[in-house]
Amino acid sequence: MITEEKKRVLELFAEGRKLYKLMKFSEASERFTAALAIDPSDGPAKVYLDRCNTYAIDPPDEDWDGVFVMKHK
Repeated sequence: MITEEKKRVLELFAEGRKLYKLMKFSEASERFTAALAIDPSDGPAKVYLDRCNTYAIDPPDEDWDGVFVMKHK
């Protein structure tokens, strides 16, 4: 059985992913941060939050297809 907290984390993550694909990285970051406030060990939310932070500094091109391309090691 899934807990109410985990359901909320999944909802926030799904909202964040939608915003991420729309290149709304600041709003997506808010959802991933909220998910991590509930479950600090949520790996996918951590990954996407890091990606949003990267794209806030160096945004992708207008024709971006949603794929993250790592530019630094």
